[in-house]
Amino acid sequence: MIKVENLSKTFGSKRAVDDVSFEVRKGEVLGFLGPNGAGKSTTMRMITGFYPATAGKVSVCGFDVSENPIAAKVKMGYLPEAAPSYQEMTVLSFLNFAAEMRGLRGEDRRKAVRRVVETCHLDMVLGQTIDTLSKGFKHRTCLAQSIIHDPEVLVLDEPTDGLDPNQKHEVRTLIKRMGETKAIIFSTHILEEVEAVCSRAIIIDRGRVVADGTPAELKARSARAGAVLVTLHGASVEAVKEKLSGIAALHHADVCPAPEGRVTVEAFPSPDAGAERDALAGRIAEMAIRESWKIEQLKTEEGRLEEVFRSITMPDTQLVKGAA
Repeated sequence: MIKVENLSKTFGSKRAVDDVSFEVRKGEVLGFLGPNGAGKSTTMRMITGFYPATAGKVSVCGFDVSENPIAAKVKMGYLPEAAPSYQEMTVLSFLNFAAEMRGLRGEDRRKAVRRVVETCHLDMVLGQTIDTLSKGFKHRTCLAQSIIHDPEVLVLDEPTDGLDPNQKHEVRTLIKRMGETKAIIFSTHILEEVEAVCSRAIIIDRGRVVADGTPAELKARSARAGAVLVTLHGASVEAVKEKLSGIAALHHADVCPAPEGRVTVEAFPSPDAGAERDALAGRIAEMAIRESWKIEQLKTEEGRLEEVFRSITMPDTQLVKGAA
């Protein structure tokens, strides 16, 4: 439903977006990640037709954004960065205006306004002018205009920026629900948001796509993916180190004394251990049972998206396995 092909954008001598390609299908929520200045907002503005591309093309629901912009924009809802709106209008008049601009008239317009007011919880501020709203309500109002025509495609630039924790939760829940039937792309720098909402994520850095995959696939690139964390009682550091040395799937382990006679272990599997790599936690548990050590904690790390993000966007770090 969104197809981006070899998209580039230059501003004078600066290349803000450099040969970016990706697709977003129906039922997919794509998180667009990157450090400040990476090219996220510029890419999204080209998808919506707000910026013309220097090179490449974008199509939305089969319509080329540059050659057939009106047909493409009919299919889209757009929440721009910083949620701009007409400050002197009341919330109700702004939503009525947005609905009319989308071609809704009469009862269809009234139904659309009622629907987004309920969805975005705006009933208590309908009569207020937008300039008197809190940042959170301004953001909700602009989100409401982006979905007032029930679009097939949503492009959301930092949709939870400035919201309090409860509001963020509401918006994330809404995005996840809408993502079941729409194609959604939203930019964010909040990594927990990606894990909570996205079916897929792209990381962009210096204008180029540097990673693309599901949150689980990206986390699996973390150096900590597959690490086993164990807390044992009744063991000594020396004894644990000795017994761990006999586990073939183990690459290395950090074994440390802990309060009240405990020992903590952080065990890392060998990259070439194959199926044994996934069985590392079980092997360590079997070892502890044989030695009559009490297991107080045993868990396997999924990997950490923050590590992956930092390693990909900060080349001097060495936290990711197999990063390009």
